[in-house]
Parts: sequence; C-alpha cells; structure tokens
Amino acid sequence: MIRLRAVMVKELRQIRRDPFSLGMLIVLPAFMLVLYGFALNFDVRHVRLAVQDRDQSARSRELVAAFTNSTYFDLRAIAPPGTDLLSLTERRVARAVLVIPEGYARTLAEGRGAPVQFLLDGADSTTASTVLGYARSLAGEVNLALVSDAAAVSGSPAVMPLRLEPRVLFNPELESTQFLVPGLIGFLLMVTAVLSTALSVVREKERGTMEQLRMAPLRTAELIVGKTLPYLAISLVATVMILVAARILFGVEIRGSHLHLLVAVLLYLFGALAFGLFISTLADTQAMAFQVGLITSMLPAMLLSGFIFQIRIMPEPLQLITYLVPARYFLVILRGIILKGEGLFTYWPQVAALATYGVAVIALSSARLARREA
Repeated sequence: MIRLRAVMVKELRQIRRDPFSLGMLIVLPAFMLVLYGFALNFDVRHVRLAVQDRDQSARSRELVAAFTNSTYFDLRAIAPPGTDLLSLTERRVARAVLVIPEGYARTLAEGRGAPVQFLLDGADSTTASTVLGYARSLAGEVNLALVSDAAAVSGSPAVMPLRLEPRVLFNPELESTQFLVPGLIGFLLMVTAVLSTALSVVREKERGTMEQLRMAPLRTAELIVGKTLPYLAISLVATVMILVAARILFGVEIRGSHLHLLVAVLLYLFGALAFGLFISTLADTQAMAFQVGLITSMLPAMLLSGFIFQIRIMPEPLQLITYLVPARYFLVILRGIILKGEGLFTYWPQVAALATYGVAVIALSSARLARREA
C-alpha cells in the first residue's frame, strides 16, 4: 500500500511539472465536449432560397410566403424572368430556387393541377434530402389550404391542385459519396501536411541535427523551402491517388478544370505545410508536435469546415471561428470544381482567403525560426 501511494504521488508530481500534459488531460476533453456539443447539429435551417415568380398573383405570393415564413428557408434573391437560375446555385447565392410558372393562379382557379418547379443544389446529398423533404411538406400544407378553400366554396372535395416538381442539380442521385469524397480530400491533406512538416523539423531537434543545420550556411527561407518541398510533392501524389480511387470506386468525376484543381490544391497545401512548420517552432518533442498538430488540424478540418456539419447551423461564435479554418474555403472550391464544373474565378474570395492564410502563416514561421536562430 505504501509503495502504491509512492507511485501515485510521483505521478501527480510529474503531471504537475508538465503543464502541457496537464492541459491535455483537463483542457482537451473540455474543449472537445464544448466543440462537439455545439457543432454536432444535424438540423437544417435557414436554407438560402431564390424565387422566380412569373405569375405575380396573390396565389403565387401565398406560396412564396409559405416557404419564407417558415424557419427552413430564407429568401435571398428574387430572380426576374430570363435569369440564369443555374448560376444562382453555382455562385452559392441560393441553395434552392422556387420557380412559379405564368398562369399559376389561373390554373388553380380552373381546378387543374398547377406545376411548380423546385431546383435544389444536390452537391451536399444529406442536406439536399432534408431540404427536399421540407419543400414537399410545405407544398403539402399549401395544398391542404387550397383544398379546404375549394371545398368551402363548392361543397365537394377537390383534388390536390399544387404539384411540386423537384429537380436536383449537380448530384441528381443524391449520393453521399459525391459530397463526402471532396471533403475527405481536404481533411486528409490538412492533417497529413501539418503533421509531416511538424514532425520532420522536431525530429531534427530531438536528434540534435537541427543545430547543425543552423550552423550551415543556409538562410531561413532556404531551410523552410528545403524542408517543405518534399512533403509538398508527397501530398500532391496522395491527392492524385485519392482522386483516382474516388473515380474508380465511387464514380466521382472531376467536371471542372484539372489545372484549376491543381492550383487550389497547391494553395491549400502551401498553407497547411506552413502551419506544420509553425507548430514545429513551438514544440520541442515529436509527441508534443503530434498532439498539437492533431488538435489544431484534424478537429477544425472535420468539425468547423463544412466537411460534415453545416456551418450556418452553428452558433455565431463558432461561425466566426470557422473563418480561421482554411479547409472551409478549400472545400467550397473543391466541391465547385469537382461537382459543379466551375473554375477558380467563381470562387475568388475563397482563393484569396487561402492565399492570405498561407502568406500569414509562412511569415509567422519564418519570424519564429529567425528568432530562434538569433
């Protein structure tokens, strides 16, 4: 019993002397609890909706109000006749478009079925299925109101007058792999790129060879480039392998430009490798570098990037944090190129954000390395 107590006291003292381990034991579980508790939410609300009302009647306005007065849809755009509706979803102005044809009210008054088109971005198959269910439910409520009105006037039951005709864009079969594979690419590249550079530099410190590198006639920029280029090449090879496997196994086809995809991947990897280098300037052991790299790359890339969980349903403080996660911007570009066939120019804000992130992180890494050398 005495020896057991001695071992326990020794372990407690060792933990107290290691603030990082203490933080990992206390702070990390609490952090993950808060993050999972707020970020894991499968409800879909406030879907961006565009409306093209070609009828401009009281009945058409009632239908629009049924959608926009719910908590499911937020009206973001009114599309006049002749508008390219496909571009509204490509530019992410709206996730869904409600198209009410001319003569809608007249058709209802005649007791015939009035078709209404509902265009839906199916790149995110899980969300698209939920949104489609919401649209059908709202259309059913409108139908019940129309039937009740008709029965009150004529005294006889009427057929369902409104026919919602959904059309799913970009992923008509609503296959989840079409949505998950691009997100998986961003997740894996972030984790592997960060950890590879972080562990590589810290390994040099542990073996004592980092001091030899610093004594060599090398500039800081040359050291950074020399350490990151091999991992950049390896990451590009891994990207190609993932895309080939996705094409063969899941039928995920790249609809956009391969050159634009390459540029986007290079920008993303540039920031990820720079961040791994920055972690290596903070950590002195491989275990610490691995833990810090895993926490700061894996969790944000999975939970705060839109990979699995929708950003718009998170609390506002978490939504603000997602602006610091490069995977958020990369996934928008990646899904746009692979699933929608768009180019980089469509997503220039996301491209600019990735470039800014990479430059900022490489500047911080260079400054810390230069200071350590001094």
